[in-house]
Amino acid sequence: MFTVLVDLRVRPERLEEFLEGIGINSRASLRDEPGCLRFDVHQHSDDPNRFVLYEIYADQSAFYEAHRTAPHYAAWREVSTRCVVPGGHVNTFATPAFPADIPENPDQNPSNRETA
Repeated sequence: MFTVLVDLRVRPERLEEFLEGIGINSRASLRDEPGCLRFDVHQHSDDPNRFVLYEIYADQSAFYEAHRTAPHYAAWREVSTRCVVPGGHVNTFATPAFPADIPENPDQNPSNRETA
């Protein structure tokens, strides 16, 4: 599994366009990409122009090869260029420390979980 956390700062005058574009991208990623297991869009509670994306992919290939070459991703990049503040896009790449605890894990098996 491969996790992508994205921190975004959006131009206030482009907020509605951003929300429409990221909604299309996140839903298409889940619908059209078998390797995209989760794609959440979170708006900061104290700043309506800041967002965090929480994405989980089956593996790095599902992100780098399938997601980044998808037609909806190309459309999203155009929206992002117009809407995100220059320098306001930071990606953090990670792997789950406890992948068996993630419900979207295709290998998740309740018998793998340690019980108290």
